[in-house]
Amino acid sequence: MTAKNILILAGDGIGPEVMTQVKRIIDWMNGKGLTNFAVSEGLVGGCSYDAHGTPLTDETMQRAMDADAVLLGAVGGPQWDNLDFSVKPERGLLRLRKDMELFANLRPALVFDALAEASSLKLELVKGLDIMIVRELTGGVYFGQPRGIETLPNGERRGINTQVYTTSEIIRVAEVAFDLARKRGSRVHSVEKANVMESGLLWREEVQKLRDAKYQDVHLEHMYADNCAMQLVRTPRQFDVIVTDNLFGDLLSDCAAMLTGSLGMLPSASLGGDLGGGKRRALYEPVHGSAPDIAGQNKANPLACILSYSMMLRYSFGLLKEADLLDQAAQNVLNAGIRTGDIMAAGCTQVGTDGMGDAILAELSKLNG
Repeated sequence: MTAKNILILAGDGIGPEVMTQVKRIIDWMNGKGLTNFAVSEGLVGGCSYDAHGTPLTDETMQRAMDADAVLLGAVGGPQWDNLDFSVKPERGLLRLRKDMELFANLRPALVFDALAEASSLKLELVKGLDIMIVRELTGGVYFGQPRGIETLPNGERRGINTQVYTTSEIIRVAEVAFDLARKRGSRVHSVEKANVMESGLLWREEVQKLRDAKYQDVHLEHMYADNCAMQLVRTPRQFDVIVTDNLFGDLLSDCAAMLTGSLGMLPSASLGGDLGGGKRRALYEPVHGSAPDIAGQNKANPLACILSYSMMLRYSFGLLKEADLLDQAAQNVLNAGIRTGDIMAAGCTQVGTDGMGDAILAELSKLNG
């Protein structure tokens, strides 16, 4: 088995701590012959700015382009809040997404049985919840032109952002959603605001045409974004795969995330187009951010980063058994009542970041015989 190259960008805050636990799992899987990964590391975000004066160097960007997959921890922190917008830590992440052309952001909202009572919704609404939100990541209002702030002749200031999508941008992200749905519950909700936005009407028309042409086996429903937000907190289990634009995906994925009870549990993947031979550029990262208030204290929950690595196994390398093994280990550890502080509950055993890593590795050893 030819070695695959993984670039790890641990980043800022709790990023290095949670990534340390992932590296332990990579080493374990390599040692057991389950994987053959060659791992290299680089800087992104505030730590890169401190070292190089930029949140992402050209050299690190090229390494990301050349890697078979990239695993990122987190970027940002209060010590960099006053930097110019062009060199803020988050610009490093945005450049990775843009230059790697990562147009499809996969955000699962999965409720583990052991954590169902941690949700802000009633147990009967969220038990067994398993939603995949596919967010278009490189277009829409966050990137559309013209944009900016201008001063009008009367002295008022005006902020301008442009919502814009093309047929090809819509089709490629919808294809990802339909392909995922075929491996899940064969249901897709396409979400926009076709009633008040021309870009939303185009989105609805193009998704419907794609479904009719290539995915007649997948059930498609169209839903307005405001109704989708309401339905997520009303009857969330009606959803399987949700595909939506950049702005609405940003909002709805965070809404769905909180149905699960903890951001510390949620992974994500950002995928690019097919480069041939089944390869596509991909970036995997936990949703939780850099959490500077607990950085360096061995308190962070590494499970979101560990589950992001599981998504890497599944979507970049097709290692389904290995991904299932890691997911089952996480499930078993939670069922055994082992918790970090963010998901702690009465009657459970609290551990730190290292302790959760220890527990996952111990469970992997049991499951692997």
